Amino acid sequence: MSVHSAALISTEDLARRLGAPGLRVFDCTTYLKPRPEGGYNAESGHANYDKGHIPGAAYLDLGSELSDTSSKLRFTLPPLDVLTPAFAAKGIGHGTFVVLYSHASPVWASRIWWMLRAIGFDDAALLDGGLDKWKAEKRPLSSEPSSYPPATLTLRARPGIFVDKEEVKAAIGDKGALTLNALSHEQHKGTGGVTYGRPGRIAGSSCVPAASLLGPDKALKPIAELRAAFEGVGAAPDKRVLVYCGGGIAATLDAFVLTAILGHKNVSVYDNSMQEWSNDASLPMETG
Repeated sequence: MSVHSAALISTEDLARRLGAPGLRVFDCTTYLKPRPEGGYNAESGHANYDKGHIPGAAYLDLGSELSDTSSKLRFTLPPLDVLTPAFAAKGIGHGTFVVLYSHASPVWASRIWWMLRAIGFDDAALLDGGLDKWKAEKRPLSSEPSSYPPATLTLRARPGIFVDKEEVKAAIGDKGALTLNALSHEQHKGTGGVTYGRPGRIAGSSCVPAASLLGPDKALKPIAELRAAFEGVGAAPDKRVLVYCGGGIAATLDAFVLTAILGHKNVSVYDNSMQEWSNDASLPMETG
């Protein structure tokens, strides 16, 4: 059975709706380039957007426009009362339906979706398969830059959508909570892949890699497979699930699937994730 959710839109459905009055389409791509000494360099996807994007789509620059630039850590969530007008200035607001996509990985689009959720905006969907599937199907592309008129957007803050290290620490050993790593199994075990500081995982955490949720066409796997992946690590619907990754990006794809596809009601993302946790020696980690 394929995945059906109000928060997921197919390439076919989006192609049919392009140009609709309230539709707001955004390319959310950022690129991460691994550094030899560990971690990543982040590159804006704007140059790639300029070469070819879905017709009418505007570009959202997560790193420079929608992150807290005063934070020493990358992609830190800004205060919600700062984030809300930033989204409104881009044309996201009451009476609009927002479609988010990215290139190479959907995690950039899911990060923006999760941020919109935090401010209480729910009329947003991910493009299933992203730009990769759109291009593979030979659908039209445009190199004309687009933007939308500013909109009106009211903050309806949802506490607990994002959590900090104290809340993650408090959940260790809590039978009613499950901490979940969205990085690769080798990063989880501390045996390979990019590290952000100390190798390994948050003590007591399980692993469902964000990349494992996607089929070869970058669209989400069938719902039965998604459900099995999370049930396999004990992510029951009645549990509180706290998801983390390297910097709070990949974690949002796990969180999106749990919330928008599988109907979980109590899911949080650890905003600064391993870039913060693994560099604080007081916080417990495990390997193996």
